[in-house]
Amino acid sequence: MAQKVIAAERSPYYPPRARWYAVFFYFSHAIRRRLALDRLAFPSQMTIPGLLAGFLVPGLAVYLRGPRIWGQAAMAACLALFLVFIIWLGYPAANLAFGLMLSVHATGVVYYCGPLLAYEPFRSRLSFTLLVLLVIGLLVYLPARSVIQNYWLTPLRLNGQVVIVELNAHVRDIHRGSLVAYQLHDDERGEAHHGGAVRVRAGMGLGTVLAVAGDEVTFSTNLFSVNGVTHTNLSYMPVSGELIVAENHWFIWPSLDISGHGNVGAGNITAVMLDMANVSETQFYGKPFARWFGRKQILP
Repeated sequence: MAQKVIAAERSPYYPPRARWYAVFFYFSHAIRRRLALDRLAFPSQMTIPGLLAGFLVPGLAVYLRGPRIWGQAAMAACLALFLVFIIWLGYPAANLAFGLMLSVHATGVVYYCGPLLAYEPFRSRLSFTLLVLLVIGLLVYLPARSVIQNYWLTPLRLNGQVVIVELNAHVRDIHRGSLVAYQLHDDERGEAHHGGAVRVRAGMGLGTVLAVAGDEVTFSTNLFSVNGVTHTNLSYMPVSGELIVAENHWFIWPSLDISGHGNVGAGNITAVMLDMANVSETQFYGKPFARWFGRKQILP
């Protein structure tokens, strides 16, 4: 009696159908052939994971190639240079440490690739070294420094001194008496006198929060008061009047270098600085550290 169902068998004469992702393998193989990477073979002393690890971790390539004591010394040197870079951020010593760490890192990668370059002429080895230095600098060190100085901390120069500012601080942590760094924008205001005007250059401001939203600030001849608590007037403060700090704003009297060009009255400067003193929370940049690795920072 004939079977109702015959089990399907894969024919040995026909290969299995290509999967949907086969096109990616096709292009990758074509690129390898185009760049002659299919003829590139690593010496037995080298591995791709080892090369990648040495490329990403400073000094590790020396440890992988050996002797390990030199590898440990290279990694310890890179760690020490990184600490110098962080501790003296903004000073020439930090830039020097950054360059030395990059040099040790690139030298270690070239040392790891020694078996690959053993029979290459001196010019090729020199070109390879410069290429490694450039690639590591552009792909590892510059992005790492940008992340540190744009999202973690950054140095600001004030009166010849460097102040390290924490960028992760939140506006809710700012209160009366807090030191803050905030952004200044280009502006030109005030009535001109014989061609003169008040111009504010873009940059960073650094000052103390004298009053917060809702506080009443009153000015007199030699004093100003915040909610009835008096303080000595600061440079170019008004000698009369009062104000209420707006919502989501701080009152920070600016500390600026003023250069005179033309006949601009003190009252005009006072009016502009009073307007600048109302700092919006959107201008907030960061909060300076009172101490940085035990070093007291000079703050206004």
